[in-house]
Amino acid sequence: MSKRIFFVTIAQLLLINFLIAQIPPANTDYMKRKYLDLAYASVSPAEKLDIYLPDEGNGPFPVIVSIHGGAFMFGDKGDVQVTPMLTGIKRGYAVVSINYRMSGEAIFPKDINDVKAAIRWIKVNATQYHLNPRKIAAWGGSAGGNLAALAGTSGRIKELEDLSLGNPDQTSTVQAVVDWFGPINFLQMDEQFKLSGKGNPDHSEANSPESKILGKQITLVPELVRAANPATYITRGNPPFFIEHGKEDQLVPTQQSINFAADLTRVLDDKKVTLTLLDGTRHGGPQFEMPENLEKVFAFLDKYLK
Repeated sequence: MSKRIFFVTIAQLLLINFLIAQIPPANTDYMKRKYLDLAYASVSPAEKLDIYLPDEGNGPFPVIVSIHGGAFMFGDKGDVQVTPMLTGIKRGYAVVSINYRMSGEAIFPKDINDVKAAIRWIKVNATQYHLNPRKIAAWGGSAGGNLAALAGTSGRIKELEDLSLGNPDQTSTVQAVVDWFGPINFLQMDEQFKLSGKGNPDHSEANSPESKILGKQITLVPELVRAANPATYITRGNPPFFIEHGKEDQLVPTQQSINFAADLTRVLDDKKVTLTLLDGTRHGGPQFEMPENLEKVFAFLDKYLK
């Protein structure tokens, strides 16, 4: 097996450490029923997940798979990015927050391989943990939004599965997707920022997060960019999508979500695709987690998972 050597400059390492420090852990002390650091595969220490259950009842509970963001290079299943998903606990949802291999350790498609392996693990272990294996939603923001969307459209794409990670008799299909400001088509991001003037057109550079997760500068590997694009796999059998993006996003162009929603709508029933653009909102932020916005997200999830 070939080995990949990663070269990280001191400046890059300091930046990663700084960014990690900016994402505090979620407060889960109040959770009565939780199972932490369960391994869903054994190739990497990153392949672990946390399960949070409602305080009462035996389920089986519909499942929210929480996929953290962090430019494909930082973030953690236990950081505050899981907080909006955890509000589903009081609504009768189980939350399974997952880690996955990031660009400092492995390159695409290892990240989506891990996400799919975690979904297969959930299905196999559903009875033990009071989960409903037929009612699963993928929900992520930023890089996690890309992976949630990719899990949604590519549920039956064998090329993005690594069945050696476990539970090969299961599918990795999900029944709903919540995509918060995820990058979709990496090669279009710089041109979109040049047109909007709302962000730096630097995603095509060799050291961009998108180039790092693909292992090469994205302009040199259009075939890999296409493989990492959730829109590549859209079919009529895809689950419903709820997509939200800030109109002033400075890191992922808003047009990414606009175009993706249009691509989905052309194939799916338009009632299965919801796109909401939030005024005055940048890349994430409190407006996404406001109670009135979360009501919209959970109304969507309730429709398809309950």
